[in-house]
Amino acid sequence: MTLNLATLLRETAATDPSRPAMVLGEVTLSYAMLHGMAQRFGGGLAKLGVKRGQHVALLLPNVPHFTIAYFGAHYAAAPVVPLNVLLTADEIAYHLEDSDSVALVVWEGFYEQARKAFDRIATCKHLIVAKADRADVTAPEGAVSMTALIGGAEPITDLPPTMPDDTAVILYTSGTTGRPKGAELTHFNLFYNADYMSSRLLGGHRDVALVCLPLFHSFGQTVMQNGTLRSGGTMVLMPRFDPEGALGLIAKHRVSLFAGVPTMYFALLHYPESSKFDTSSLERCVSGGSAMPVEVMRAFDEKFRVNVLEGYGLSETSPVARTPRARWSPRPACRARSASRATT
Repeated sequence: MTLNLATLLRETAATDPSRPAMVLGEVTLSYAMLHGMAQRFGGGLAKLGVKRGQHVALLLPNVPHFTIAYFGAHYAAAPVVPLNVLLTADEIAYHLEDSDSVALVVWEGFYEQARKAFDRIATCKHLIVAKADRADVTAPEGAVSMTALIGGAEPITDLPPTMPDDTAVILYTSGTTGRPKGAELTHFNLFYNADYMSSRLLGGHRDVALVCLPLFHSFGQTVMQNGTLRSGGTMVLMPRFDPEGALGLIAKHRVSLFAGVPTMYFALLHYPESSKFDTSSLERCVSGGSAMPVEVMRAFDEKFRVNVLEGYGLSETSPVARTPRARWSPRPACRARSASRATT
């Protein structure tokens, strides 16, 4: 049996092509558009000479380009290496060399440090620059425009027959000592983690999800990107979190699913003008990354009238190890064991 992670996007695009898949500012991409660009990006990688099993690194914030490149690489049977956008040039170079990446897709705002790293790693052959202006197909000398690459490529229409235990994504985790280490996550790991989150947390709902967790991190990548796409929901992208902006997007797009780390909940809870935003659409809130203080959880529940579900995971588990059901009863006494609270 073969399995490819891009099946997540492919199946939803086939069943509901016109439904909005993601929103960023005034730009909305339907599932058909997102899927088509991913297929063309896969074709572009093949045109550059990226071969099956070679690694493609992504240095991208929460923009549509991340999801396009992420699933496009899987159409080329190329495992993805998401990188933290805050890395220095030295750190980027280490990750490129350690992961044996042959291509780096970089957001224009991070180009300077990415270029310094790219020029130092001879085994990384292709620098692909993603820009906010889709009409701008130019790229610096020695680099390729992502827009031009997609526009000039034939789409890969058939998913490559990757095996369930083939590596799909390499996530770097610092661990407790030494330099960051790459955790190799398989197509099976990631696909069924997303499927599990879709059925257990989302319950098959076509949520409107506010994606302010970084997509290069396992929490944002699996729960908010892959889980939402598996359910046929809509991702409202937020490249940089701030409480006023988040509340504004919740109100504007009638967001039903929010996930964040405890500091985000604290910022929303204590934003002085939060009452002027309509947040009544919120149905599910998820916390992870670190333990949520009980007093913050209770205050958030009371103020926004939506109970916070708390899960536990780590990069090596893709990342979910434990998550509550949406209808579990609150269990605040089990905080020391990362227990969960849920809507009754």
